[in-house]
Amino acid sequence: MPLFALRREDDLGIGDLSALREFIDWIAEIGFTLVQLLPINETGGDNSPYNAISAIAIEPTTLHLAPGSPEDLTHNDFVDSLSEIDLAGLRRGRVKYRQVKKLKQRILEKAFANFSARADEKRQSEFKRFCEEQSSWLHDYALFRVLIEENNGSAGWDRWPLQHQSIESGRNWIRDLPHDKQATLIARGDFFCYAQWIADQQWRGIKAHAEQRGVALMGDIPFGVSYYSADVFARPNEFMLDWFGGAPPEPLFKDDAFTQKWGQNWGIPIYRWRAMRVNNFQWWRERVRGTRRIFHLFRIDHVQGFYRVYAFPWRPERNREFLPLDQHQMLERTGGPAPHFIPRDDDTPENREANKREGEEYLRVVLEEAGAARVAGEDLGVVPDYVRPNLQYLGIAGFKIPQWEMRDGMIIPGEMYDRLSVATYATHDHEPIRALWDDAFKHPNSETGQQERATLLTIALFAGLNSKIDQLDYEKDFYPAVMDALFRCNSWIAVVMITDLLARKYRFNVPGTKADLNWTRRIQRSIAKLRSSRKERKRMQLIRELLEKTGRV
Repeated sequence: MPLFALRREDDLGIGDLSALREFIDWIAEIGFTLVQLLPINETGGDNSPYNAISAIAIEPTTLHLAPGSPEDLTHNDFVDSLSEIDLAGLRRGRVKYRQVKKLKQRILEKAFANFSARADEKRQSEFKRFCEEQSSWLHDYALFRVLIEENNGSAGWDRWPLQHQSIESGRNWIRDLPHDKQATLIARGDFFCYAQWIADQQWRGIKAHAEQRGVALMGDIPFGVSYYSADVFARPNEFMLDWFGGAPPEPLFKDDAFTQKWGQNWGIPIYRWRAMRVNNFQWWRERVRGTRRIFHLFRIDHVQGFYRVYAFPWRPERNREFLPLDQHQMLERTGGPAPHFIPRDDDTPENREANKREGEEYLRVVLEEAGAARVAGEDLGVVPDYVRPNLQYLGIAGFKIPQWEMRDGMIIPGEMYDRLSVATYATHDHEPIRALWDDAFKHPNSETGQQERATLLTIALFAGLNSKIDQLDYEKDFYPAVMDALFRCNSWIAVVMITDLLARKYRFNVPGTKADLNWTRRIQRSIAKLRSSRKERKRMQLIRELLEKTGRV
């Protein structure tokens, strides 16, 4: 469930922790025992949770803001913040990030002003202790946020004035300012630390609430981090700044021509693992500790990137320039280097063994820091043959997408799945099953329609249904059978994408694209309306029965 997509009756235009609390209560009643979320780190201009401006800082828009939440926020200050806002318009349709971020920051600023002026010694001490405990990343992040504001809201640190372009020069620049200006910027940095303190409190509170309801929270650690992040800004020696990570060409994603031809260029800087080894992988340990504070278990996005990652010698902004070129023209444009795997391709047994050995070393660091928090790895796409056995060896649960799990041209039955796995029909990157169904029957003779039909047929076979899907009704026949088959499989965890649970057709992201619609879609009804809907109550009663019948409850 993407948090931003949740609705509650009185939200501020985006899903927040209050909505998540409602959602947890609802799904606990149905019988689910886990909620998987997308990354919750602070996002940049593209609002992608997989391109965060901090690998540790929490996105402030996730916070529940209302009188008394945080406790420094008064009723008058909250009402005053909303006085010129068209709340009905803000709540309608998709997430309007610019307005939502501006509004929530204004509310937090009022709370911080009250905290600074009136907080008692106990709360001041708690805030100070939080800042000290998180000092290894928090102060660098706060400085980065201050400098973003000094540069008209741009996180593009390589285009800032020279005195701002490194963590050291930025601190020196502030230190040399007149006293009043220096004090203003220091206070501004304290505000960003305050927002993270409140975020930490609220998120740990929602974790405790989930525990009370018998629900585990599953987090998500992206393999990469934005080039324009506090992390790259503060630790440039730990990243390759002239190569950009992504994924090799993937024919499955037919929505984007560049992805089919060259692959996905995410623009994330490549890690200098040797440099990270010098300080015992401190940055990765901090990331895992931050996630473990809030989540009971977590998924690592693109886990095969630990073994080797596909890299481009150009930024994503230049993708359009390279799209029409052939291989020779591309090499002429780059001056020689072509997209390839780093640190090495898997083209020899020696290379495969080296990639496996090093990837295992890095993942052991993650597992060591995770402690009791179990780890899953998103091992989808083009995956080397040594990765999944190695993940099993390490105790990391891989993913099973039933329609992709084939052996010798035959669908693998769910009872044959590894126990240490996570099964699901779709993630936030995939078309919902209902969308596949509609496309297959509305455009039966088109290439897309035939592909969707083939996927549906595979799912039907997995669910033990007749191959004549034309004779099936989606709600009466197909939906119950595919949910039953998913819950019945041998996987440790079976996850249902919210769109599949509600039989909706919309999706949250189209991989390889920077479409304005990505990461903005919200579910159409509030949680309260979903709970009161006769149709949804009937659907969730069916789900409850299937969960009980398959032993998931």
